[in-house]
Amino acid sequence: MAIPVRRGSMGKRRGPFDIRRTTFGFALVALILASGGMALRAAWQSAGRHPVVTGLVTALLIPVALQVLRRRRARRIARTVTETAYGIVDAGIAELDAAEAARAQALPEPAHPVDYAQLDPYAFEEAVAELCRRDGCADAEVVGGAGDLGADVLASTPDGRRLVVQCKRYGPGNRAGSQDLQRFGGTCYAVHEADIALVVSTGGFTEPALDYAEQCAILCYGPEELAAWSEGGAPPPWAVPAEEPAPGLSAP
Repeated sequence: MAIPVRRGSMGKRRGPFDIRRTTFGFALVALILASGGMALRAAWQSAGRHPVVTGLVTALLIPVALQVLRRRRARRIARTVTETAYGIVDAGIAELDAAEAARAQALPEPAHPVDYAQLDPYAFEEAVAELCRRDGCADAEVVGGAGDLGADVLASTPDGRRLVVQCKRYGPGNRAGSQDLQRFGGTCYAVHEADIALVVSTGGFTEPALDYAEQCAILCYGPEELAAWSEGGAPPPWAVPAEEPAPGLSAP
């Protein structure tokens, strides 16, 4: 005996369940039904004001309504409304996903923080010179070595001032002291004709060193200031107003 199989039962398979698509679909169907209900309510209120016209229209619509309300057609209409609602939802979700993907591609990748204390002294000088070039000092170069007289990096700032930098790649337990600053202070202005004198130390500075630097108008960048400059959280040293020194800086 053959078992009848209903057409359509083995037809299209449903795709994977998507909670966002389903939620939006139900919301759109509800909106369509609510709009239809409001239209019927407005028609009912209008019928009370124009009974003769309403009677004629009703007489014409009753045969049509009887045909539409047949089971198969009603089911087809419901399916059409549902598929239309889901089609609108799918199109909207696709546009949102495309916009999100485009925005994600447009965002720059976050810079990885550099552990300057792990660099060797020469690599550290090159890294500081690269920071200067990144922020507008196109001619920044490493000049450190024998006979450098305290200057490790020389550069011209975007506004034309001469920048002289000394780099101290020290460990966390070895801070730059006042003698380091005094040796640099004796040459940065008189020999290198600095407009801006900067000492960068991965180990920080002692209090006497900071006091001397303040007296001689030497900027001091410890590990915190260097990290903020490197990661874009603070302006470059030559852009900090002298009357408003950045936290942790010794400035005139």
